[in-house]
Amino acid sequence: MIKKSIVDALNKQVNAEFFASYEYLGMSTYFDYQNFSGFAHWLRVQSHEEYSHAMKIFSYIMEVGGKVKLTSIKEATANWKSTLEIFEAVYKHEQGVTKSIYSLVDLCIQEKDHATNNFLQWFVREQVEEESTALKILEKIKLVGENKGALFMLDREMAQRANQ
Repeated sequence: MIKKSIVDALNKQVNAEFFASYEYLGMSTYFDYQNFSGFAHWLRVQSHEEYSHAMKIFSYIMEVGGKVKLTSIKEATANWKSTLEIFEAVYKHEQGVTKSIYSLVDLCIQEKDHATNNFLQWFVREQVEEESTALKILEKIKLVGENKGALFMLDREMAQRANQ
């Protein structure tokens, strides 16, 4: 049977993933208002991806006989000021998720929960991709600054992200 400490930590991660989904959805609205539908699309796809991460952990908790505890999701950030500010926040958020996943793995090692450790390795690999992608976008935005023409080109690029 899975230990309560692991279930509690997994439930906390479920909440964090749902918040990430909510936060990215909120970020997408900034771009809708700025007529950058490609950036909005990218963030909505990212929101959906974070939701699917939450559900993956949710399902795992159920599968191993744990009890899912859904808690309140904090309010998404409002009043974004720029494309740069948003993607700095995206990158910082992904770094925070990575740290959280690593803490979960550390707990599993400490508790000798090999099954959950194995389950979490998918998330470890996923976070490498998440951080890399966020950093690449952030670096492009830093390169173009607030040049509207260049941002519209990036917007078209962002629109190409496939729905998951």
